[in-house]
Amino acid sequence: MASVLMQESSAQDNQVKEHPSRYVNYKGITSKAVAVLLIIWTVFQVYFTTFGAISAINLRAFHCLFLLLFTFLLFPVTRKSLKQRRYPSLLNLLLIALSIFCILYLVIYFPRVARSGGRLNTTDLYVAGIGILLVFEASRRACGNLGILAAIFLAYNWFGAYIPGALGHNGLTLKRILSTQFWGTQGIFGIGIGVSATYIFLFVLFGSFLKYSGFSKFINDFSLALVGQTPGGPAKVAVMASAAMGMINGSAIANVATTGTITIPLMKQTGYSKNFAGAVEAVASTGGQFCPPIMGAVGFVMAEFLNISYVSVMIAAVIPAFLYYLGLLFAVHFEAKKRGLSGFSKENIPDAMKVIREQGHLSLPLFILITLMCCGYTPLYSAVISIVATVLSSYLRADTRMNIDKIILAVTEGARGAISVGVCCVIIGIIIGTVTLTSLGLNMGYVILSVVDNSNILLTGFLTMLMSVVLGMGVPGVAAYVIVQAVAVPVLIKVGIVPICAHLFCLVYACLSNITPPVAMSCYVAAGISGGNQLKTGLLAVRLGLVGFLIPFFFLTNPELLIGVVPDVKIYEYLWIAFTASAGTIALAGGLQNYLLTECNLVERILLILVCPMMLYPGITTDIIGMVLLSAVIVLQKVTRQ
Repeated sequence: MASVLMQESSAQDNQVKEHPSRYVNYKGITSKAVAVLLIIWTVFQVYFTTFGAISAINLRAFHCLFLLLFTFLLFPVTRKSLKQRRYPSLLNLLLIALSIFCILYLVIYFPRVARSGGRLNTTDLYVAGIGILLVFEASRRACGNLGILAAIFLAYNWFGAYIPGALGHNGLTLKRILSTQFWGTQGIFGIGIGVSATYIFLFVLFGSFLKYSGFSKFINDFSLALVGQTPGGPAKVAVMASAAMGMINGSAIANVATTGTITIPLMKQTGYSKNFAGAVEAVASTGGQFCPPIMGAVGFVMAEFLNISYVSVMIAAVIPAFLYYLGLLFAVHFEAKKRGLSGFSKENIPDAMKVIREQGHLSLPLFILITLMCCGYTPLYSAVISIVATVLSSYLRADTRMNIDKIILAVTEGARGAISVGVCCVIIGIIIGTVTLTSLGLNMGYVILSVVDNSNILLTGFLTMLMSVVLGMGVPGVAAYVIVQAVAVPVLIKVGIVPICAHLFCLVYACLSNITPPVAMSCYVAAGISGGNQLKTGLLAVRLGLVGFLIPFFFLTNPELLIGVVPDVKIYEYLWIAFTASAGTIALAGGLQNYLLTECNLVERILLILVCPMMLYPGITTDIIGMVLLSAVIVLQKVTRQ
C-alpha cells in the first residue's frame, strides 16, 4: 500500500507540474492521507449509489461534504498561493471544519425540518447561510466564472422586485431564500448535485479505469491504423480519439487538456497551422458530450428528465452526432488536400488486425455497458459492472493487466476528476433554485413568446439557442445542460416542439458553448497547448463545427432526423435521410474549406454551401435540388481538373 500511495503522490506531483493552477501539491504523509480519503470517497459512492440503502438527501449531503473537503484541500485559495505544502493552511482547516459541521447538521435535523413543513429556527438559518457561503468559496476555487453567474441569480432573488416588466417579481425574504437554497430539494441539494452524486461520479470513474487499462492507447492505435495514412492523418486520428474519450469523460475542457497534449503537436508537425490544430481538437472534444453510446453521462440525465429509457435517447442522438463528426473529418481532409499534407508513413502505421488481436479485449467493458443498458439495467448498475469488467478484461493479456497499483491510481484519479464537475453541479443548484423560486424560467419563456409568434418555431429556436449558449458558457457539459433545460426547454415545448427534440436542441447548444466565442473555454485550452491565438482558434472552431450549429434547427421542424422520435418511419427512410444529410454535410465542409475535388471558385463555394440546407431538410424536392447542385459542382470541378 505504501508504494502505491507514493506512486499516487508522484502522479499528483506530475499533474501539478502540468496544470500548476489546479492543485496544491502536498508532500509526504499528507499526500498519502489525501489519496486514502479519495479511495474512501470512491468506496462510499460506489456502494451507496448501487447497493446500499441511503436516502437521496443524505447521499447528496455526504457527496457535497466530500466535494467541499477535497476542494479546500486540493484547490489553492489563489493562484499565487499555489506551492508545495506539508499540511493544509489554517484557513482551509477552518473551512473544512465548517463544512463538516454544516453538512452533519443538515443530515441530523433535515427530518425534523421536513416533518414541520419547512419551519426553521435561528440556528437553521445561520447554518444555511454558512453552507451557501462555503459552496460559493468552493465554486470560486474550482469553477471560476460559474460562481459569478450563480451570484447574479442569487441576487435576483432580492433585486427582482426592482425590475419592471415580466422579468420582475415581488421580492423574497432572506428566510425564504435560505430555506429553499439550503434546506429544500430545489437548491444546493437538488437535481444538480443528484446528478453529480450518481451518474457523473461513476462514469468519470469508469473513464479513469478505461484509461489505466490501456483503452485510450487502443483507441489511438486503432484510429491510426484506420486513417493514419490518409491525407491529414494525424488530424483524423485526433478527431476519432477525442470523440471516443470525450463521450466517456463528459468534459470537453478536460479532454482537450489530456488528449490535446498529444494530438495538437502531431497536427502541427504534419503541417496544419497552430490555430487550425487547436480548433480541431476543441471541436472534436466538445462533440463527445452528445455522442452515443455514452454521451458523457448527459444522456442518462436527459432520460431521467424525459422519463424514457436511455436507449431511446441514445438512438435519437445517432444521426446528429454522426453528421457532426462527419463534417469535422471531411473539413480536416479538405484542408489537408488543399495544403498538400500527407499522413503518417507506412512504417509508422500499426496493423489494424494486430491492434485488435492485442488490444481489442480492452473494449469489452464498453460493449458490456451498452448491452446491460439495452437489456433494461440501470445506468448506475451497468457502470459498476463495467468497471469490474474493465479490471477483469485487462487480465486477458499479460501486458495489459491492472495490478493493485494501477487500480488504486485509477480510483484516485477518477475521484479527483469528479471534483470540479461536482462543485459545478452544486453551485448550479443556486441557479435552479432561483429559477424555481422566482418562476424565472416561465417569465423568460413569456418574454420570448411575446416577441415571436407562437407558430414561428425557427425564430423561437434562434432566441432559445442564444439563451442556451450564454447560460452554458464556461460550464461542463452535464452542468450546462441541467441549467439550460430548466430555463430553455419549457419555451420550446410551449410552441409545440416534441420534448425530446427540445431537450436535444438545448443540449447541443449548451455543449457548443465550449467553442463559441467570446467564452470558448475548450478553444482557450487548445490555444494554450498549440501556442495559437485564442480568438482565431475560436472562430475556426465555429467554422469547423458549423454543421453542429445548423442540425438542431432542422430536427426542430423535422423530427425525422432523430431516430425513433416519429412513429411509423421505416428503416430505409432513415437510411435515405442519413445519406442525403451526409452529402449535405460534406458539401458544407467543402464550401467552407474551399475544396472538394480541387480548389473551389466563388460560385462553386456558394453552391456547395446552398446544398447543405437543401439536403439536411428531409424532403424529396429539396433532396433533388441539392443533388443537382452538388452534381453540377462535381462536373465543373472534373472539367476544370482535366
